[in-house]
Amino acid sequence: MPRSIAIIAPGAMGSAVAGRLAEHGCKVLTSLQGRSVATQARAAASGMTAASDDEIAHADIILSIVPPGEAVALAEQLATVIISNSKKPIIVDCNAVNVETIRTIEDIVLSSGARLVDAAIIGVPPKPGSKGPTFHVSGEAAADVAVLGQLGLDLHVIQGPIGAASALKMSYAGINKGLTGLGAAMVLAATRAGAADALRDELAASAPNIHARLGTALPDMLPKAYRWVAEMREIAGFLGDDHPAAPVYEGFARLFEHIAADVQGDGTEAAQLVAFAESCRTKTAR
Repeated sequence: MPRSIAIIAPGAMGSAVAGRLAEHGCKVLTSLQGRSVATQARAAASGMTAASDDEIAHADIILSIVPPGEAVALAEQLATVIISNSKKPIIVDCNAVNVETIRTIEDIVLSSGARLVDAAIIGVPPKPGSKGPTFHVSGEAAADVAVLGQLGLDLHVIQGPIGAASALKMSYAGINKGLTGLGAAMVLAATRAGAADALRDELAASAPNIHARLGTALPDMLPKAYRWVAEMREIAGFLGDDHPAAPVYEGFARLFEHIAADVQGDGTEAAQLVAFAESCRTKTAR
């Protein structure tokens, strides 16, 4: 078993994963430098131990769980510390980045002498009594983090190189979050035109699965919209500049950016999405 695992950073997913590992007797380190009081409290509640950069660099396994726009910078920060250490950790990049980005991270990590595992987290933060989320991992060192499966994480090894897990994440998120973005755009347009109730009723009658999905997906998306902006751009990059669908995901990035600003502002459109979702949960098919 690893003597210690570090998780950067103690956000909603990172702290929940730390809690699962701590339940299985693992010491979990994290960096709390410059973090808010709320973040420090969340880390403590999850059993995380505050550590210096040097202590984190000496962990056996380091899980990088940050917004996609911060993934490369974190790899560079870790590499700067690790390069002078005789002991080299395995870094598991769990971020929603495209294949080109994870290969850039691979170059940075390998330059420090550490090893990299590409990981895709699919599912919501772990909760007591639940199995998920699933960690799909790929790369030459993937088998070396199999111990995480003995520490409460649902670990699946993909037989593929660095980039395989990230490709899975991009594909899955492109479908899953793309459907939520499509639903949000059409619900807001229908609401502006006075057709929200008619749309809800038609979905209930002819597309009940979509009707049910929007009832939960729209309100769940609102507090996360700001984090989905960079992820949509990573998906556009995954498709490639010349791919005809890439502008679709650039459009979703702008949509989630708009929704996030509305959530932080007067919340008019957020309220419309919540109202539609609530009506989906209370209205049945005609």
